[in-house]
Amino acid sequence: MLLAEERNALAQAGRRLADRGLVIGTSGNLSVRSGDLVAVTPTGGVLSELTAEQMTVIGLDGAVADGDLAPTSEVPMHLAIYQATVANAIAHTHATTSVAIGLVAGEIPLVHYAMLSLGGAVRVAPYACYGTEELAAHVVRALESRQAALMRNHGSIAIGSSLAKATDNLELLEWAAQTYHQALLAGAVTGQRPRELTAQEADEVITAALATGYGTTKRLDGKAPGQ
Repeated sequence: MLLAEERNALAQAGRRLADRGLVIGTSGNLSVRSGDLVAVTPTGGVLSELTAEQMTVIGLDGAVADGDLAPTSEVPMHLAIYQATVANAIAHTHATTSVAIGLVAGEIPLVHYAMLSLGGAVRVAPYACYGTEELAAHVVRALESRQAALMRNHGSIAIGSSLAKATDNLELLEWAAQTYHQALLAGAVTGQRPRELTAQEADEVITAALATGYGTTKRLDGKAPGQ
């Protein structure tokens, strides 16, 4: 079975996203790249129930290299992203709050420093029918210098250096959407708009994170974890 490890990772990621409430039924799709091959979820598959054997392997030209099921209808989008970025994995779902924010906003502004790991404010790609080259082009533009984007009237998408990182980014995107949504509701009561971080404040966070290794565990004796 080609890309057995990658196909197993797709099955695990599908269950993880379903457990987090980010997937309903057959909505969404995942992929992971290995060289000139890409393991993808099949079209019509229930992400929470898919097995490694049900995943499909395609080439960068879209041709099926291994598997019994037709690949996701979003193959054009996945391949366009791989051609335009250095991503090794893609996660796309129809997470509730991300869909809702994509209906009413042009972006999720930089309202929390955690969003800097996604590249900053999250853009909303214009609407186009699923599975089309037009949608693929919109999403590629929305992902320029970003790790995640929203898709108007559609859902959320995130990329990463690994499938674990792509799913991490997708979860962070939904959290940012939920946070912004709550801030908008609070602002409707208080009459104040959600505060955004300034460019200077964002730079300060990046500098501090690089200097301290923010987001990684550290031993008190200064040695690397596991030593």
